[in-house]
Amino acid sequence: MGKITFYEDRGFQGRCYECTSDCPNLQAYFSRCNSIRVDSGCWMLYERPNYQGHQYFLRRGDYSDYQQWMGLSDSICSCRAIPY
Repeated sequence: MGKITFYEDRGFQGRCYECTSDCPNLQAYFSRCNSIRVDSGCWMLYERPNYQGHQYFLRRGDYSDYQQWMGLSDSICSCRAIPY
């Protein structure tokens, strides 16, 4: 099973939320997402709830700024673990 951690601020700072499964709506856990740490697995992130909007595919690694995953903004509202 994969594990991903979302951080509200750049550089892995601020409020964070750890996720280990698909989540159709992340808005209850944070208002913006400026950095991400993918501890394991591959993930598809979506700018809007219910797996809608722009998609971003992330592999294991540290993304200290949303521009590192080619994000258009600091909005990530849903995610899915991708089997590999």
